[in-house]
Amino acid sequence: MKSSLVLPPLSALYGAAIRARLAAYSRGLLSSTQLSVPVISIGNLTVGGTGKTPLVEKVCRILAVKGRKVCVLTRGYRRENASARVLVSDGQSIQAIEKESGDEPFLLAEKLLGIAAVISDADRTAAGEWAIEELNIDAFVLDDGFQHLQLARDLNLVAIDATDPWGGNKLLPLGRLREPRSSLKRADCVVITRAEMRDVAGILNDLQRLVKGRPILISRMVPGALKTLAGEIVKVSDIPQPIAPFCGVGNPESFYHLLRCAGLVLIGTRSLADHHRYSQDEINEIAAEARRSGAHSLITTAKDAVKLRELKFSMPCFVQEIEIQFDDDAVLHKLLHGALTN
Repeated sequence: MKSSLVLPPLSALYGAAIRARLAAYSRGLLSSTQLSVPVISIGNLTVGGTGKTPLVEKVCRILAVKGRKVCVLTRGYRRENASARVLVSDGQSIQAIEKESGDEPFLLAEKLLGIAAVISDADRTAAGEWAIEELNIDAFVLDDGFQHLQLARDLNLVAIDATDPWGGNKLLPLGRLREPRSSLKRADCVVITRAEMRDVAGILNDLQRLVKGRPILISRMVPGALKTLAGEIVKVSDIPQPIAPFCGVGNPESFYHLLRCAGLVLIGTRSLADHHRYSQDEINEIAAEARRSGAHSLITTAKDAVKLRELKFSMPCFVQEIEIQFDDDAVLHKLLHGALTN
């Protein structure tokens, strides 16, 4: 009852602050810094998982194929020292541990070795200037960048989760919207993610009114490699089933759906808060609970797995990687080419 009285005025205050900030940038009272090389921003309109990390990886790979030396600029959520600049990867080798960098930056650093550098820094403008000088970077991917207006961008991509596109239609903290829907007018392209989980016709209609002719791309999450915690690739037939999944991600149901699509038999799912950090006692409890439910093994996400390598498991634990697949990615390639050559 108390929260139902408190949250609406807090949401109204938040909305007023957001609108004032956007107006300050629009009128030139606040300004954005333009780096000397192209910046591609990938962000979202809501808090929580929208499938943004696989999209960041996809864009980095496309830019690298186009001959660019790429760097991901990210804040590094829930890392040990949020104010420190951490070179997670120089593009060729890992330079930090997960606790220093944050789980998603560390995962990106591992998956993008030989493709892109990764830097965790709250001041992404300063980090970008440093990377140009020290690493000879000539293209940036700004992770979670839609609201980071301090840094100008050459292409603004926004991910919209098909399973919860509008965050309850309320601004924080009453709902999950970071900004009003009307903010999508700043987007150069909207990417609908997780289209495999629901019909997106209604979302498409809403978006077409909001983005007024700009591209709308449809994508799906598909199973990637299936691995052990040690990184060895395995087949579904190698896994003792049924299997108990656990994860600390923004959209756990999407993960469980993906596992079923991969041909796994699930039992006793366990969902924790996004970016959850595990203890040995907790892993022992998860394994014991899975065993009681009749499971013969465990499975988790690659994002969770980077935080589990020093812990011990009393039953086999596997990792399901996730990839993003577009119905047609030709438009994405064209947009990226345009951002690099403008």
